[in-house]
Amino acid sequence: MKYLHAMVRVRDLDAALKFYREALGLIETRRNDYPAGRFTLVYLAAPENPEVEIELTYNYDEEDYGGARNFGHLAFAVDDIYATCAQLQARGVTINRPPRDGRMAFVRSPDLISIELLQKGGALAPAEPWLSMPNIGSW
Repeated sequence: MKYLHAMVRVRDLDAALKFYREALGLIETRRNDYPAGRFTLVYLAAPENPEVEIELTYNYDEEDYGGARNFGHLAFAVDDIYATCAQLQARGVTINRPPRDGRMAFVRSPDLISIELLQKGGALAPAEPWLSMPNIGSW
């Protein structure tokens, strides 16, 4: 058995791609348009392991996907959790669970998918402004 990908339905493909590609830094590995079926599939991967993908499914017809809490979360290891959170914040992404412990943070995609960010290796020393930052919303 081989793990292939996780599928996430998105409401706005442009907003989703801006988040996953520009803010998180994932790369688009392939794209398949199915006009007759009224959907597009876009596959994304982290640069360090492009064989494991996220499949964004964009349905042309509007659907209600709810709060997306039934999905759980996607997790990514990052070189510097503080720098990653600062970069996301600079791009307008809310840090829902700040990395107060120097190890873990949560953000949400435009489609409310929870994204867990984990520090590679051991936790970084607690540092401001993250140490004093409260949680925002849910993740």
